[in-house]
Amino acid sequence: MKRINLCAVLLSCLALVNNADACTGITLKSKDNSVVVARTMDWSGAENNNMYVIVPRGFSQRSMLPNGKSEGLEYSALYGYAGLAVEQPEFIIDGTNEAGLSAALFYFPNYGEYEPYNEANKDISLADFQVVSWILSRFATIDQVKQAINDVRIINIDPSASTVHWRITDMTGRQVVLEIVNGVPNFYENEIGVLTNSPGFQWHMTNLDNYVNLKPGGAGPTEFGPIDLRAFGSGAGFLGLPGDFTPPSRFVRAAFLKTYSLPQQNAYDTVMQSFHILNNFDVPLGVQFPVGKAPNNMPAATQWTVSTDLTNRTIYYHTMYNRTIRRIEMDKIDFANIQFQYHPLDEEKTQTIMNAIID
Repeated sequence: MKRINLCAVLLSCLALVNNADACTGITLKSKDNSVVVARTMDWSGAENNNMYVIVPRGFSQRSMLPNGKSEGLEYSALYGYAGLAVEQPEFIIDGTNEAGLSAALFYFPNYGEYEPYNEANKDISLADFQVVSWILSRFATIDQVKQAINDVRIINIDPSASTVHWRITDMTGRQVVLEIVNGVPNFYENEIGVLTNSPGFQWHMTNLDNYVNLKPGGAGPTEFGPIDLRAFGSGAGFLGLPGDFTPPSRFVRAAFLKTYSLPQQNAYDTVMQSFHILNNFDVPLGVQFPVGKAPNNMPAATQWTVSTDLTNRTIYYHTMYNRTIRRIEMDKIDFANIQFQYHPLDEEKTQTIMNAIID
């Protein structure tokens, strides 16, 4: 497997986390009870080396440690899985295994805190960017993850880097958020099916109460002394829905948009619906930095968006370069015999355009 210098590449990106990250996740269920998990991967500090990864059963990995070497926890895959990764194939950001368990990483700066790395715990130390791979390799249910979490020590590869938190979802639609605060792992049932970044998940849930006045549909007319106040158009019930790109605002916006969007008949239609909802969270490059201070000129800060049909174990994605949706059908993969492999999300970094038919 090709290796890159973790400290030189990944941590240079992490240094920009407070200005550059804006990932948004939603979970939807169709009328036939299919479960779809979707999210954006936003990073405006630099263009990531984005790839998809196929991992067979029996594939063994070791966690990286602060010294940059793979000398930490060793784990082999009881389940084959597929996912989207950044920088190195070990660093899966969002993936699903053949048992239908999904795991995803979201940044959680300034609020999480792992245990300090202890050399004596080297053999059970697990880098936070490899937790998704560990979960997908070893577990079929959320309860199995909860039972095993205290058997490992989740660490930063660089103690100065940002912390992260995780979304874990099973085929029934049950979802939990894992956050490590003061070195203690905490699991929260996520019935709303939304996740962004800091502050903590419980804070975001409490913050929803600030928007108790919002509702789908119209508002007014309202008597206002001698006059009536009338809405300028449809959708006035959502007046006050926050539109900025901070994590609290995105959490509120995602919660209302996914909750009131019409349930679709099946998994495929729900996947397409999830892409439409997440279009509202695409981050135009430059809006997260002062004028003239954006560090690059990529097509967007939202580098890719992924939507996974857990019921049928199919992963769909598009990227900032090409919004044509691509698909990984996991049920067609022989995880017992396929070779470990990874490929760039974009073979060519250009948008697929088709000519319209003109008779």
